[in-house]
Amino acid sequence: MHSLLPNNRFYRLRAWLVHFYTSLGLVTGFFTLAALFTADAHAFFIFQGISLFIDATDGYFARRWKVKVWAPELDGRKLDDITDYLNYTFLPIAFAFKFGLISGPWTAVLAFVLITSIYGFCQNVAKTTDGYFTGFPNFWNILVFYLYFFGLAIPVNSLILFIFAILIFVPVKYLSFSSPVLSGITYGISLLYGLALFLIVINFTNVDVRLVWLSLLGPLYYVITSAYLYFSGQSV
Repeated sequence: MHSLLPNNRFYRLRAWLVHFYTSLGLVTGFFTLAALFTADAHAFFIFQGISLFIDATDGYFARRWKVKVWAPELDGRKLDDITDYLNYTFLPIAFAFKFGLISGPWTAVLAFVLITSIYGFCQNVAKTTDGYFTGFPNFWNILVFYLYFFGLAIPVNSLILFIFAILIFVPVKYLSFSSPVLSGITYGISLLYGLALFLIVINFTNVDVRLVWLSLLGPLYYVITSAYLYFSGQSV
């Protein structure tokens, strides 16, 4: 009878720990929801930030520790998608409603975003084999974060959300951490961007709005670089 060697047990345990790490995003999602119940925007973004950090780092360990080889019984991609839909779409859209970023008849836009986002997650080409996202990658947590700080009018917020929901189905390739180009630059800018978000969140009630505007350089790099690589044919 075949038995696993001790080193195989170690590799399997390590791979399952990656799955467990990913699933912690559901726990932080729960506390994010609890912050919504108490209308605590600060706590909401703290737990959103922790969820974002987990999601940004679990892929590295999954690839490095060969999760698909050592823990193939569990579909890590499906686990990641469920967790991401909760933290990247459902909770931010609930936040937009709870804090009045969208209200009245404009609420229909939120329903549109929820539906288009799940269709985006369920597309076979949502993530390409060469490491890109196809269409807007449902970063509603980031988008809602800026809409909250900038305090734009509800019709403007609605238009922004609607446009990005449509972009889910525009087949432009967007960078991910597993994209084969600019990985070093992307990691570096992502680290700086994460630091900027951290400073904004810890100074939430007394944040310098200039830091919020400066932090937009991170998303601008992401969008402009992704568009350039796609339209220049380097990511096609």
